[in-house]
Formats: sequence, structure tokens, C-alpha cells
Amino acid sequence: MSQASANVNVMIKAARKAARSLVRDFGEVEQLQVSSKGPGDFVSKADIRAEQLIREELTEARPNYGWLGEESKEVKGADPTRRWIVDPLDGTTNFLHGLPHWSISIALEHKGEVVAGVIYDPAKDEMFVAEKGGGAWLNDRRLRVSGRRELIETIFATGIPFAGNKALGPTLREIAAVASVT
Repeated sequence: MSQASANVNVMIKAARKAARSLVRDFGEVEQLQVSSKGPGDFVSKADIRAEQLIREELTEARPNYGWLGEESKEVKGADPTRRWIVDPLDGTTNFLHGLPHWSISIALEHKGEVVAGVIYDPAKDEMFVAEKGGGAWLNDRRLRVSGRRELIETIFATGIPFAGNKALGPTLREIAAVASVT
């Protein structure tokens, strides 16, 4: 990756720190305590611990920034123009089922606009980084937008968490709407 900003470096450090804890927990997924936030939406002690680690790292580096975490309440910072937005374990359902398709997501918002983001996939050691004015990167490789112009030439992928039969219908209709564009 080209020269990353100080904020992006802090985000990368926080993501890697949380990843160490999550990878350890992933190896012992059967022992994790899990509770339900709603149908098909789970939270584990791993989520909460990872968010705490990320918050400690980011707050130590930038104590004046606000905070919005998936597992905690929003905290206003002394600097009202900046806040961290964090999903400490994106893919909790996969994680809890022992599937290595989950990541850590951290964004920095400035004046209501996301200006930097980091997504780390520890299973593949893939660090996705994007920063306004700095492009997007996967580890040290620059990412580019595809030259494909027709939707039929693209790949569409999604996950459908099970939330009962009532929720499945609207989701499938949305997928059908995308398919009808091709």
C-alpha cells in the first residue's frame, strides 16, 4: 500500500489486535457463550471482547474522536466532527458455525462522511484499506474498478441469514429484482 495516513495505521493496528483475540476464540468456538439479539442475529463474548480491544486501541491514539460500535452505545467525542464506526466481528453467524468467512470492519467518519475504512480478514490475512484521496488497496496491491459495463458480466454474491420463513420472501424478491435487470 502507498503511504497510509496516521489514522489508517491506527485502524490497521486495532484490527490486527482484535484479530489475535478472535482467531484464538475461533479455535474454541464451541466454548463461547452466545446470546441472541434477534432472529438470526447473534452476539458472542468474542464480539464484545474484540470491540473492547479495538476501542482501547483507537481511543488511546485518538481520545477526542467519537465512537459507534455494533455491540455498544454511541459515545460523542470532544471532536464532534470525527468518530470511529466499528463492527468487531462482521460475519458472526459464520464465526459461530466454524466457517472462516468473517472479518473486522473499522471506518472513520469526518463531518458525516466516511473518509477511511479497513476490513481485515484474519483467515486469509487480507487487509483491505481505502482512504479518501488514497485509493483502495488489498495488502500491497492497488485495487481498481472493473471495466465491465453490463451487469450480466459481473458476479453477484450475498448471504441470507435465516430469520424465519417470513423474512425469506422479501429477501428473495430483492434478489429477483437485481436479476431482472440483467
